[in-house]
Amino acid sequence: MHAHPSSAPAHHAVLIVGGGQAGLSLSYYLQQRSIDHLVLEKHTPMHAWRTQRWDAFCLVTPNWQCKLPGHDYDGPEPHGFMKKDQIVAYLEAFLKKVNPPMLTGVTVQHVKARPEGGYAVQTTAGLFTADQVVVASGGYHEPVVPRLAERLPAHITQLHSEQYRNPQSLPEGGVLVVGSGQSGAQIAEDLHLAGKQVHLAVGDAPRCARFYRGRDVVDWLADMGYYDMPVDQHPLREGVRDNTNHYVTGRDGGRDIDLRAFAKQGMKLYGLLDSLQDGVVSFQDNLKAALDQADKVYNGINAAIDKHIAEQGIDAPAGGVYEPVWQPDGNHTRLDLAAEGITSVIWCIGFKPDFSWLDAPVFNGRGQPVHHRGVTRQAGLYFLGLPWLYTWGSGRFSGVARDALYLAEAIEKQALRAPVAAREPALHS
Repeated sequence: MHAHPSSAPAHHAVLIVGGGQAGLSLSYYLQQRSIDHLVLEKHTPMHAWRTQRWDAFCLVTPNWQCKLPGHDYDGPEPHGFMKKDQIVAYLEAFLKKVNPPMLTGVTVQHVKARPEGGYAVQTTAGLFTADQVVVASGGYHEPVVPRLAERLPAHITQLHSEQYRNPQSLPEGGVLVVGSGQSGAQIAEDLHLAGKQVHLAVGDAPRCARFYRGRDVVDWLADMGYYDMPVDQHPLREGVRDNTNHYVTGRDGGRDIDLRAFAKQGMKLYGLLDSLQDGVVSFQDNLKAALDQADKVYNGINAAIDKHIAEQGIDAPAGGVYEPVWQPDGNHTRLDLAAEGITSVIWCIGFKPDFSWLDAPVFNGRGQPVHHRGVTRQAGLYFLGLPWLYTWGSGRFSGVARDALYLAEAIEKQALRAPVAAREPALHS
């Protein structure tokens, strides 16, 4: 599909920025309502799943939670965990099913409300106008790498988690993994299993059990209604959006990730990264507190499951409390890169959003979009696919359909409300 050849900008009722699972889910529901729209995708649809995941990547939630609109997982392993190539195949099938009106390889450079109503959308394929705009580009745009990285010795290979592929692609020698969220913990495990000497700077990420009392913890939490809890009913309210995800893995059929067990096997653990001087990295003295807190969350989730089982009178195998298998000895605040033979550093401290192209008064003091279920206070402007947009599953395959349907209905109502003049394409830019 190509940009409009005439001098007037191409006009659509709705422009969707981003062709990942969120943008395609909305296209599915807009097509059902015969609402004119166009998806603008910077790269190719679902490109992040193909290009920004390591080789051994797999889902950390069971396959049955993959519930894109009209496209529930229907494979042979509902309680398994799809690997990278299976996830890509699942998404390719969804793309084919939706068959969205889409322009690929198009970057949105500027979005601004027009005085006469609707929006002007400047892109690398020219100017478009729209009555309504949906930002479905996610919240993971710019890899976070600290300034300290600039001062690491030049011979050390540095990668962000999105660039990491496999242990074989790294040079011989030790690896420092910074960050212990889902990516950091799983990449550290990937390297550890390959026999690499791993040094892990542990952050404040919590952890959870994979299986407990005979079932996947996700299955228990689903029964307990956790995945249907709206953000405004969560104890942390919108603060939950800042939380790091619990580390656990779906690898080899699924298992816990226990950093203490890794330490017992020779992985070296440290506190939060602090500073770098003369080839020596310093860490905060918080390793014990971080591990204890992660275990507290782990045991807390299991205790909530115990309570549910007791209240419902469910017959389930006995539970128990996790007891630490290893304790820090106090020597976890200093790492001499040369002495330890560190040849690679992998930054696993996440991403930050970049909405600098969106010229609209919908952001708070921290630069985060303010919305209710993706609907902003600015008429005709929406967000979709952000973590905890509405529920835990909003940024995932499990909850994005509910959010997309809600927005499709809001868009339909707004279209009926909008004056006719705003729906006519402008004849000048």
